[in-house]
Amino acid sequence: MRTPVIAANWKMNTTIPEANNLVSQMKYKLNLMENIEIIICPPFISLSVIKELLKGTSIETGAQNMYSEKEGAYTGEISPQMLRGLCEYVILGHSERRFYFSENDDIVNKKIKSALMYDLKPILCIGESLIEKESNKTEEILSEQLDKGLHEIANNKDLIIAYEPLWAIGTGMAANGEEANITIKFIRDKMAQLWNKTTSDALRILYGGSVKSNNIIEFVSKPDIDGVLVGGASLKAKEFLNIANQIDNYQQ
Repeated sequence: MRTPVIAANWKMNTTIPEANNLVSQMKYKLNLMENIEIIICPPFISLSVIKELLKGTSIETGAQNMYSEKEGAYTGEISPQMLRGLCEYVILGHSERRFYFSENDDIVNKKIKSALMYDLKPILCIGESLIEKESNKTEEILSEQLDKGLHEIANNKDLIIAYEPLWAIGTGMAANGEEANITIKFIRDKMAQLWNKTTSDALRILYGGSVKSNNIIEFVSKPDIDGVLVGGASLKAKEFLNIANQIDNYQQ
């Protein structure tokens, strides 16, 4: 059985007091949920505060990005060594990093290798654009992102993959559950080719892209979707709790 995951990506939102307040509103109820794994990914500046606030709970923390080098003259960057102890997970290859900061699959590959070296669990984001989707290139694009992003990386049970179609992120235009499940099944089959079927069957693959409380069950009820990476909805305590509660209840 794959334990479902709900990961909150706050992106470039919340000051330290706002982050503290948001987690304080949610942590008690989230900690009561026993059937899912919960990951909160605040901005770097709040990781230490949130980690301390969540001490003694089952809720885990994640970073939204990192650089591949251990240390050095890389002004403004955060290394895996710095993140060690502050979080369990790190989001890598998010479409916004790829689009706004020109991160390609080779860069993502270096980051994943570095994260694993420092015992951080990568959440690898992959996804196609609307033009690629309409050109029937979804499988081609996802295959390339997996081939290059996981180059020279052997079977690893700590990896989580998040399928986030670019056309659905922040647009309100979510894929439907059936469509997302077909694509995620393709990703799982691809991972069986890259690694092996046993590891692929155990891999948790999430859906992300305009996930809300009114469409969450449409996704998590599908056999190959193991949870969600939530963006904007994770900044609203009531909405995020509603999403998490529905996933938790569905597993019972």
